[in-house]
Amino acid sequence: QVQLVESGGGLVQAGGSLGLSCLASGRTFSTYYVAWFRQAPGKERYFVTAISGNGKNVYYADSVKGRLTISRDNGKNTAYLRIDNLKPEDTAVYYCAAARTALRPMSQSSYNYWGQGTQVTVSS
Repeated sequence: QVQLVESGGGLVQAGGSLGLSCLASGRTFSTYYVAWFRQAPGKERYFVTAISGNGKNVYYADSVKGRLTISRDNGKNTAYLRIDNLKPEDTAVYYCAAARTALRPMSQSSYNYWGQGTQVTVSS
């Protein structure tokens, strides 16, 4: 069982940067894929980025490539998401998710552990 807790959301101005954290419980964090998804108001939840347990494999949605960076520190049981050049359309609840295996790392169905989400609001 893994519990995930996101933090770092808030209100930021367009053009700025923001860092989100996902703290995981358990002693086997390094064996889990971790992904970030986001859900904008009135819209479905979409994949943003994912990283393998050892950090060697990283995946990004085409819409965010170049502005988002995922990373992890297995010693701290924490995954990170950095968003640069924030845009109003980045406004969403950002969810952290984890799975021991992820045959399709960009698919929500691959993940069986989810955090409660953290709100990011970008003002223009």
